[in-house]
Amino acid sequence: MKRLSNNRTFPYLTGRFFDGISSGLFMMALPWIMLQSPNMGTLVALVALACTVTSFVLTPFFATLIDRRSRKALLIEVQVVQSMTAMIVMFAYGLELGSFWLLASAQLIFWVTSNLAWATNNAFTQENYDRHEYASISGKQEIVMQGTTLGAGALGVLLLQIWGMFEFAAFAAAASGIAACSYFMTPYRRQLRQSHAVAFIAQMKESKTIFAREPRFYTFILLSCLSYPILTFLSKLVPIWFAENNVSGDWFAGYNIAFGLGSLLTGVLLGKLLTLSRHQITMQYSMAFIAIALTGMSLSEQPIYILLFTLMFGFFNALNRIARTNWMHHTVDVNQRGRVDGGLAMFSTAVQSLSYTAIAVLAHYNATQYGFALAAFVVLVAVFAMVKLNRTSLLKPQFA
Repeated sequence: MKRLSNNRTFPYLTGRFFDGISSGLFMMALPWIMLQSPNMGTLVALVALACTVTSFVLTPFFATLIDRRSRKALLIEVQVVQSMTAMIVMFAYGLELGSFWLLASAQLIFWVTSNLAWATNNAFTQENYDRHEYASISGKQEIVMQGTTLGAGALGVLLLQIWGMFEFAAFAAAASGIAACSYFMTPYRRQLRQSHAVAFIAQMKESKTIFAREPRFYTFILLSCLSYPILTFLSKLVPIWFAENNVSGDWFAGYNIAFGLGSLLTGVLLGKLLTLSRHQITMQYSMAFIAIALTGMSLSEQPIYILLFTLMFGFFNALNRIARTNWMHHTVDVNQRGRVDGGLAMFSTAVQSLSYTAIAVLAHYNATQYGFALAAFVVLVAVFAMVKLNRTSLLKPQFA
């Protein structure tokens, strides 16, 4: 049994590794190269907005697709699309035909397909592994994911100085190709029922029924999902706070490293952590510690303290996310997992948009420091709501 698990896990994690390195470096290089031309800041911001809106609109379609098609095939197809996109960019720059709009289109494709791959991976893991394997594979996935994030960041600092778009595109094309081959070689145990007898739109509309059937259960899950918009909120708030306080860019690099190390530590200790209590209890205390970390940031006057609390935030943010994902592995019907993750993604994106508006307002009134306190308050309210929901006997998994 262990050998069988290893035969599934090694090629799968290899695919995730090269997927993370490819998309991480390429998505870092694209806006950087676009910004090399003068007066491109606004256009680059508009491209990011277009990517977010497009992902939000396509989420219900992708979520339903995940519940209708082979999850393994989707993972392979995403990598093929990304590899072909990178090859087009590579040939265009090799022939000196590169343009801003080509890079913007490439960023949109990578952004949207990466979101599809993220949701597909959750469904694939639930489908391809047994219940007793979820904690182990989740820990390994976290280590690979944070390792590629830190690795792409470290490589990016070096390669952005010496590589052009041609080299980045060539690397992305090769890495995505390797990821596609790795996913192809991963043994797949399909459990998804054939659903082609049900119309695509009808199946997509079922998403509302899925959430309405267990409102308390999914409200608890949605409250836990607030940690992601808080993370993206910090990714915009922290550099603004650093700039306002004349803190050098090295500290922002340190912020990203501290967050990655905290998450990496979670992956290393995950097998032990998930055995300490039930998943929903783990999610509650993780969110509580996130609130404490944010409160600490709000009281910090030196960047070193921001980094220390970021390490704590990274640890419990990852623990909350993994506990939630594993609980859903045990409770959500594998035939509905794509649509459930799609609903959660739409909620997170909507809150994320509101958080960016809050940053704009805070920056306008020179009140950036209060952003940390605002985030802490939101998480604290979520924690109290989660505790209240968890006390009632009505909070039960839909599929035990």
